[in-house]
Amino acid sequence: MFFPHPLIEQLDDSQVRTWEMHFAGTAHERPRAIEEGIWRRTQEPANAEQSGWSKDESGRRRVVHYRYRYRYDLDYTFPVPRLVLADLYLYHSVLAPAREVEAYLTQIDAWLGQGRWRKKDNGTWSKGDLRVTITEYDEHPQDERADRETPAGFRSVDVCFITDEFEVPRTVRQLPWNVLAGGMRAKEQRGEPTVSEDLSELLNYMPFMVEIGCGSSIEAGVPPLHFLHEVYRVTERKDNTLTQSHRFTMRPQDDSLIEEMLTAPQNKAEQLTAMFKIAFEAEPTDAHRVLKELADAGRLVGPVIQHNFDLLAARAGLPECFVRRYDQKVPPVAFNKRAKALVVVGLHADRRAVQARARALGMKVFFVDPEGLMENGEWKSYPIEGAREGDVVVRAGAIEALTRLKALITARDLEEATVRN
Repeated sequence: MFFPHPLIEQLDDSQVRTWEMHFAGTAHERPRAIEEGIWRRTQEPANAEQSGWSKDESGRRRVVHYRYRYRYDLDYTFPVPRLVLADLYLYHSVLAPAREVEAYLTQIDAWLGQGRWRKKDNGTWSKGDLRVTITEYDEHPQDERADRETPAGFRSVDVCFITDEFEVPRTVRQLPWNVLAGGMRAKEQRGEPTVSEDLSELLNYMPFMVEIGCGSSIEAGVPPLHFLHEVYRVTERKDNTLTQSHRFTMRPQDDSLIEEMLTAPQNKAEQLTAMFKIAFEAEPTDAHRVLKELADAGRLVGPVIQHNFDLLAARAGLPECFVRRYDQKVPPVAFNKRAKALVVVGLHADRRAVQARARALGMKVFFVDPEGLMENGEWKSYPIEGAREGDVVVRAGAIEALTRLKALITARDLEEATVRN
């Protein structure tokens, strides 16, 4: 496989401007040309339904960490602008019973041969500009370092893909293990919020701030998070569909990610980069444009608290505070002192404690979310985790709820102007 790997063979003038204005350079709160994700799955009593934990079936672990660097470039054959994947880093670690690991290693050997990888002198395998290393451990160095006990009869194997000469800092390589050390996320306990047809009550709490999850991005055509769960085989599949229980992929023999990377890396790269490509090609929706209008009118203040890397709010002209970070468990948020409310749009679980901090500042919390989604052709209830007594939930999409809010504000302004006159 050769790098740079093209995502879009020819960018138009608008796409070039988007890249140069929002993705290029380092004058941002984070490197916007970097895509990164981490999953760590363990078998514990608290997640028994998803992980398959039982008294006789426990101890397995799976860690997936990826970090990709994208670049705007000129085609070497024809001088046209293109978007490329410049570098790839994909790290995969499993801890499982020794018999499963041995069978897994036998499979890996077969996949290396099937993919026609070439063995190098230093124990690395190569395919074009891509390198892979396979390392076995009786006790994983990260477990030894953290004083974590390895279950009796278990072994680990790490598989790491990286483009030639791509240097990943130790701090980055350490991130998934820092996340693992932080323990499982405790699911929030839902209270008894008020359910409302619209955001009319918000008119009494202006100006407000906004926290955005994936809901507004889905309306722009960006896939939901479970798209990545399938790409990285985080969740088990049966007959090429996600299982209804959304069970974690824990056993090596159920994990096809490494097989796909070793046997057909070119094809898998298309899947790995699909989310970034779709997000880059997406455009701000009416919801983002309404927020920009409300910001210009002074109704919305402070940065948009953003969990998505698609930059749709920024591309609509709004400042962003990106909080989906791995190097900070609770990233700082620049709350505006004038804000009286926080409107949470399309976010089911607040992993960065933004809403709790807003309540502590005396802000009223409003949620905009359908509290459900279509999955495999069926409507699945998906309640907001963190809604509390005193909060307001509007069961609608972002475009619908925010467009209605704009109309409510306009109607009130006209009414007040009429009274004054």
